[in-house]
Amino acid sequence: MIERRWHSSILDVRIFREADCDTDDYLVVAKVRERLAASKQTAQKFDGERFNRRKLNELQIRKQYQIGFTNKFAALENLSVGEDKH
Repeated sequence: MIERRWHSSILDVRIFREADCDTDDYLVVAKVRERLAASKQTAQKFDGERFNRRKLNELQIRKQYQIGFTNKFAALENLSVGEDKH
């Protein structure tokens, strides 16, 4: 009654013969489990974006990070101020 590829996804099936649906058919209820899979490209790309937080313990790297972080927020602030003028 179902395609072979969905066979392992069906967990439970129940038939209710007494259900009043005004038809000659029986009510069928099924529990189905679906699995989602991420593509390999997405998983590999995500691994490349991880950060090594232990490097922040080094003073010079921490200063570079703080300067870069401050510059990004300053640029966003300038952008939002520029939009308010228009």
